[in-house]
Amino acid sequence: MTQSRLGRRRLLGTAAGAALATVATVPAVPSTASAAARRPTGAVPATFRWLGTSGWRIDIGAKTVLLDPYLSRFDTGLFRGTFNPATPLQVDAATVDRHAGTPQTILVTHTHWDHFNDVPHIARRSGARVFGTLTAYHLGLALGLPASQLNPVKGGEVLDFGEYTVEVVAALHSRNSTYSMAFPGVRVAVPAPPTTIADLPEGDTLAYQVTVRGGPSVFFMGASDFVERNLTGLRPDVAMIAVPATDATHAYVPRLLTALDRPAVVVPVHWDDFETPLSNPPSTTPNDRRRLDAFLAAVRETAPRTKILLPEYLTPYRLG
Repeated sequence: MTQSRLGRRRLLGTAAGAALATVATVPAVPSTASAAARRPTGAVPATFRWLGTSGWRIDIGAKTVLLDPYLSRFDTGLFRGTFNPATPLQVDAATVDRHAGTPQTILVTHTHWDHFNDVPHIARRSGARVFGTLTAYHLGLALGLPASQLNPVKGGEVLDFGEYTVEVVAALHSRNSTYSMAFPGVRVAVPAPPTTIADLPEGDTLAYQVTVRGGPSVFFMGASDFVERNLTGLRPDVAMIAVPATDATHAYVPRLLTALDRPAVVVPVHWDDFETPLSNPPSTTPNDRRRLDAFLAAVRETAPRTKILLPEYLTPYRLG
């Protein structure tokens, strides 16, 4: 990237530096005046809000970017041990509209329901462009979106939106304890309109690095696996990292943080119970809490100078 980088080992613009030395759940957001005083000339203010799972709303100046915005959070039985692949797709339009804003850009890491379900509704309402795999493109067409709003990407693209750039990174989906995954596969042509969660396959997986003009570079994952060589040179200031659900991926944290050159800040995502309403503190199962704690310990061991931010839902964070 050609933009000047922020200091790699300082806390990026939050007012809770001391608390973030371990884990901060509610760091203070600096006032507009203090944030403006620190920004370089021409820098664009940016606010990051966690939407649960791996979802984010990023307000960059007057523009809104969404990543994997899943807000409907309906029950499939996944967290109760009664998972039903035939669960009908549904959109909680009131909740989605209340929190999604009016985005210009929607980034999709992969097309499982807990990442893609709400995307067509948001895109229809807002006119946003949707970036994702060819599977996302075909599913978008199947759900009535026009081709003019659907932008297939593969990895390697660096897209300039003025106030920010988006670098697309080819990635991998996480594996379960049997080294497989739910609903694998791709859509190589426009299918019948999907009606159940099983109709939304993984469809290949991407990651994204969003760099705000004059602000931070932020790496976003939607699933807990990666292609190590594809991360070379990214060097993000902040990394939103999916917490692994199993140990199927070898040395997940050390390999990932080393490949990313030990970002100044790590934000764990995809550790919450995403079938419960958005309410702080985020709900998580005992097993997922153990996985989260193990992840945090691995980050501290691998990169002791990296700060950890444990996010809360819909809380505005200024990262630069």
